Amino acid sequence: MLTVEQIMAAHKANLETLFGLTNKAFESVEKVVELNLATSKTALNEVAGHTQTLLSVKDAQELLALQSSLLQPLAEKAAAYSRHLYDIASTTQAEFSKVAESQTAEAQQKFANFVDSTSKNAPAGTETAVAILKSSVAATNNALESVQKVIKQATEMAEANFNAVSSTATQTTKAATTRKR
Repeated sequence: MLTVEQIMAAHKANLETLFGLTNKAFESVEKVVELNLATSKTALNEVAGHTQTLLSVKDAQELLALQSSLLQPLAEKAAAYSRHLYDIASTTQAEFSKVAESQTAEAQQKFANFVDSTSKNAPAGTETAVAILKSSVAATNNALESVQKVIKQATEMAEANFNAVSSTATQTTKAATTRKR
């Protein structure tokens, strides 16, 4: 039987978790806004510089060489921006996952304790039902752990794929830029 103190403690813990996650979400939004502001400022300065350079071009060949030289840094910057954005998102996701795993583990432990305490007070002749319940709880816990492992592996694979695509895009742009010169 839950007491009022236990219910209030659980409610307080849930609110602290909610506010903690909300703060993490706002921190991520702030990081994205800072990244976008810095990127916009840099882009504006670069556009001003490139415009000045374009105005000093004397012939078509010089224009093509200039255009080619601008392409590679642009692709590298886009890849860096994407990487930074991905890092913010994956860090936030990892923190949310950590809290979820902690909450799940705590809930599992509380439920297991409840089953144990209930089974100790179970009437005679219910041993089979109690054993089935304990077996079900153990199977559910194992299934949940398996799902968490699969999610972690999928996240790691997605990050590896993202890194590979970013690297390939940068290398392809470098190669294309080098061929045009």
